[in-house]
Amino acid sequence: MNEKLTEQELHNLAMNIVGEDLEKQGFEFLAVNSKLKRNPQFVVQKGKQMSFVVVKAICHPQKVADMDKTLVQKVKNHGEKFDATTYYAAVGLGHGKDFEKPVLKDEDYTQLYPGLKLV
Repeated sequence: MNEKLTEQELHNLAMNIVGEDLEKQGFEFLAVNSKLKRNPQFVVQKGKQMSFVVVKAICHPQKVADMDKTLVQKVKNHGEKFDATTYYAAVGLGHGKDFEKPVLKDEDYTQLYPGLKLV
């Protein structure tokens, strides 16, 4: 039987999903931080506007819409020192056949990514 993805592996998967979206939207990556509980995960720029992006991997029963408002406000306050906008990017992850089950190594997964949310 395959193992569940670790918290760090889920975080990295969510970062890959968000990173691809940022790239498609034309953001330039200035800094990337993939360590758990280190925020923001991405510092990006589009035109002359710098942005901080907080990425959160969400697994059932948590809801993608539930935001850690204290954390996001802390990052937003830090970003304001740099005239940066702040985005929250939650990625719901579940097993490929049943979203309510955990993601397993070497098996398909399902994602629910509503996109960047301006904070």
